[in-house]
Amino acid sequence: MSTSAAGHLSPAFPERAAWGTAAKLRAWQEEALAVYLDSGRRDFLAVATPGAGKTTYALRIATELLDRGTVRAVTVVAPTEHLKTQWADAAARVGIQLNPAFSNATGLQSHEYDGVAVTYAQVATRPALHRRRTEQTPTLVILDEVHHGGDAKSWGDGIREAFEPAERRLSLTGTPFRSDTNPIPFVRYEMREDGILRSASDYTYGYAAALRDGVVRPVLFLAYGGAMRWRTKAGDEVAARLGEPLTKDQTAQAWRTALDPRGEWVPSVLAAADTRLSEVRRHVPDAGGLVIASNRTSARAYARILRAVTGEDPTVVLSDDAGASAGIERFAADTSRWMVAVRMVSEGVDVPRLCVGVYATSTSTPLYFAQAVGRFVRARRRGETASVFLPSVPTILAHAASMEEERDHALDRPTSMEDEASSWAEEEGLIAAANRTERTAGLDETSFEALESDAHFDHVLFDAQQFGLHAAVGSEEEQDYLGLPGLLEPEQVATLLHERQARQSRAATGRGGPATRGATPVSAHRALASQRKELNKLVAAYSSKTGTPHATIHLDLRRACGGPELAAATSEQVLERVERIRRWFVGRR
Repeated sequence: MSTSAAGHLSPAFPERAAWGTAAKLRAWQEEALAVYLDSGRRDFLAVATPGAGKTTYALRIATELLDRGTVRAVTVVAPTEHLKTQWADAAARVGIQLNPAFSNATGLQSHEYDGVAVTYAQVATRPALHRRRTEQTPTLVILDEVHHGGDAKSWGDGIREAFEPAERRLSLTGTPFRSDTNPIPFVRYEMREDGILRSASDYTYGYAAALRDGVVRPVLFLAYGGAMRWRTKAGDEVAARLGEPLTKDQTAQAWRTALDPRGEWVPSVLAAADTRLSEVRRHVPDAGGLVIASNRTSARAYARILRAVTGEDPTVVLSDDAGASAGIERFAADTSRWMVAVRMVSEGVDVPRLCVGVYATSTSTPLYFAQAVGRFVRARRRGETASVFLPSVPTILAHAASMEEERDHALDRPTSMEDEASSWAEEEGLIAAANRTERTAGLDETSFEALESDAHFDHVLFDAQQFGLHAAVGSEEEQDYLGLPGLLEPEQVATLLHERQARQSRAATGRGGPATRGATPVSAHRALASQRKELNKLVAAYSSKTGTPHATIHLDLRRACGGPELAAATSEQVLERVERIRRWFVGRR
């Protein structure tokens, strides 16, 4: 038995006070710790981008409060069962013993523990039990990803009842925004100039700052579109191209068609992602990839495709149970190539070697997307990059382009139908139909039948800029981007992308010029139609990037290049506009 200077009993683990020699804090963690200790607040909200090290920061606060005698117990509330174990393991490394197996049924545990790790759902089931525990001992409550406290009224009410008597409450989140307006317990809200109540953090460390400090990796988003064909509930067959302007319903149906494993889009994108992973592993030998799927059926099918592509069985994580948790831990510790998961790896799970991801789900909320991308950004050494493969869907591309924006959880704002259609509880599988159905982009499972799909490379999105010129899967142009080195500083990434963009622009201009000697003749009307199609694709991509209407872009091109409207333009005039808009993509007017 041993006792700390503050009198806190730690029977088998007296080394907690020696934190300074065991773990050095990052600069932001030191600063945030000082802000916390100086504030003396009972409630404190820390916002730090995924991958920045919120767990280490929170545990340092816990050791400080335990050693000072401010608290004598710690309760961690996490979103999933796996994260309970992850928190307990991390706490043990700094001498705090948490029990992740604490049961509501018994409500008892060994005196050797300094506290418990529980889930939001567990607290909501028996809030009175957790309140009694909190009242009995001065307790620090760490609310991990506290936005879950607004998931459902029962969850919010549960943690409010259970932890109202707590001595201290530390709330953590990496994405301080939600798709609804449920207030989050123990979070302070302030009225802004626009008349909307928004959450107020006590310390914020955003993605841009973390990238500057080398704490997180730069992310390259590789977008893929393609030709889709499906049958509607009425029996009509519809064909459209993912990545081109479509109605909301058409986009949803084309997106779902792309994700159907029986088509060619998914195998093509998984093969491209594996090519990218091989390139990254030349410099980062243990780099791993993660495919985030919508449901169990798709996940199993994607795993079979990856087995055919790589010759290696991927790790498949289908639900939040003990077996899945063990699978994640094995994958985190080994050097295998791929893991396929449904939802649960989207938040909080720590697998630092993940460098390549495929967003193969039709879940479209900004919260889910940010948490999913957060699995790939944790940096272990300078120069590591992350690559995430996306469908060319405007909503998803907009989320990718706005990664560096700071967001707040707002109250009293209008709630759209799309927001209401996607609650985090559904995405996490915490409702009755979990792992069988999920709310996606407003599309009923029975409203269409996917018939066929193919894929083409659209562009790379990096630092909110687009690079790349619509290339066929397997083409040299696509390989230029898949073959980027796996170890690059952000400035080097931008330089190489600009170089590849310029080289491809020159090559495309050469291909669009007069027919070379010996080439097969092409009729003038077919050549002109192809050139107009290419121009319209580029206009659509530029519109997606800038938010400028298509008609305005066409008018700007006419002003810049001269000539009549597109329908009356000659081949030479169309090619001049194609070259001009390509220069716009790289910032040259």
